[in-house]
Amino acid sequence: MNQELKLIVCVKQVPAASELALDPGTGKLGRDKAEGMMNPACRHALEAALRLKEKHGARITIITMGPPAAEEVLRLGLALGADRGVLLTDPRMAGADTSATSYTVGRAIRTVEPEFDLILCGCQTSDSETGQVGPQLAEELNVPSVAYVDRLELEGRVLSLERRVDNFLEVLELDLPGLVTVTTRNYAPRHVALEGLETAFGSRELLRLDAPAAGAEIKRVGQAGSATRILRLYSPGSDKQAVILTGSPQKIVERLLDQFSDRLGGLIGRDLNVQR
Repeated sequence: MNQELKLIVCVKQVPAASELALDPGTGKLGRDKAEGMMNPACRHALEAALRLKEKHGARITIITMGPPAAEEVLRLGLALGADRGVLLTDPRMAGADTSATSYTVGRAIRTVEPEFDLILCGCQTSDSETGQVGPQLAEELNVPSVAYVDRLELEGRVLSLERRVDNFLEVLELDLPGLVTVTTRNYAPRHVALEGLETAFGSRELLRLDAPAAGAEIKRVGQAGSATRILRLYSPGSDKQAVILTGSPQKIVERLLDQFSDRLGGLIGRDLNVQR
């Protein structure tokens, strides 16, 4: 390529725990009760960016939004090979839903790297699994996007993509600039080299931006800018009851059909009452 490729990788710090308590008053996860880590799918997206850098040459900006402690995932990205980290941190950004998050990150990208070529995101996060931020960010930036990408190859200004949808393999092409969300099927994350640690903690390429510095309007960030409202929190209950059938095999089958023929017929696509 004639000019250096400008890549942006959006990452998120998530709790390193499988179960976290919910605050019944706010509906928020108790993130402060668990150690933070980079979201697994985001690490795969970063690995995809690093391979593009190795093959084509690129400058990678890694960006995250969160509390000051989220700087940790940026340092990890720098240690792995990213060139610059951007931390969006502001108490007013707290409690953002996916829409407010996409708006804030989009404003920051327009501020720090307006002439980007490609944005890579994880396909979803382990703490919410909505898969919405990537496509919403593409909408915010008015660029084409493809979600749930398994493989990608760059040829000039065209990105060739593979993904599996409903058990079909799709092969797509995307003109740059654009955005993709990356699955965890490929791009196994690399380990941090020792020299990477020195780079990460000695680098001055780490920006910290609050909402105004990111170019975002205060009324559109955080909980104030979120359209989502949590009305009620509850644990789903179960009213299942075990049914024990006894007797000869013939009697058991007869009782099974008498009691559950409608459900069984729906599962196999046949009317069992007609068959009888």
